[in-house]
Amino acid sequence: MDRARLAEFLRTRREALQPEDVGLPRGQRRRRTGGLRREEVAALSDMSTDYYSRIEQQRGPHPSEQMLAAIARGLRLSLEERDHLFQLGGYPTPRRAPRTDHINPGMMRIFDGLGDAAAQVVSSLGETLIQTRLASALLGDETGYAGLARSLHYRWFADPDSRRVYPVEEHPRQSRLIAADLHRAYTRDGRNSRAGQIVDALLARSPEFAALWREHPVPGPYCGPKSIQHPQLGFLELHCQVLVDPDQSQALQVFTATPGSESHEKLQLLSVVAGQGL
Repeated sequence: MDRARLAEFLRTRREALQPEDVGLPRGQRRRRTGGLRREEVAALSDMSTDYYSRIEQQRGPHPSEQMLAAIARGLRLSLEERDHLFQLGGYPTPRRAPRTDHINPGMMRIFDGLGDAAAQVVSSLGETLIQTRLASALLGDETGYAGLARSLHYRWFADPDSRRVYPVEEHPRQSRLIAADLHRAYTRDGRNSRAGQIVDALLARSPEFAALWREHPVPGPYCGPKSIQHPQLGFLELHCQVLVDPDQSQALQVFTATPGSESHEKLQLLSVVAGQGL
């Protein structure tokens, strides 16, 4: 690990960012230098200010690959910058694959402006990479899963609890849409891919999935109209607008409701639900 160059690289990228670039208020306190403060980068990277500061000060432990990936996301690094960060940290360049935790900086800039909306970024395998607090209040926290369960495509067929937010009558339609979306990823990435691992696991575990898979389902509007059965707010009829990033095989999903409708009023109440931690 090159501590000096790593610290310098992080400092230059931190100073190149303004609060507005990452959806933060500038605040009243005068900034001694341009760019973000260390505590702001630490918060964006989900780590303590002390831990991040020690890296910039060329001391402390050797940051893990997971920590460097979090910093890359917090600093809104491009893939090329992320690769350079890993090399400075003494790690091989992360393999470029359709399944990645790294979110494109342009996608993150759009996401940063959606703090008051129910929005999330998902991979082509249904892995939720980041959610606004309202999306978490609407759908539950989908970012904390591990292994194959990170994929909603897998959880939908392997874990009955994953279906609770959808009315029972919607389950067959959702099953077909999700199976078709996984079929698209499998066709693109091949059997020896993460999509292939999910498919093999589901074929062995879920008769429902196996039956759908034999039909070679064709992808449709995976994130089209949504019927949600929320535990506190009840039934909501929502629309899902999608912005796709072809290079990253990721999509930004924003959940909305028709203005003036009952579902729109309930969607406004999500901020209350989120604040109560329900």
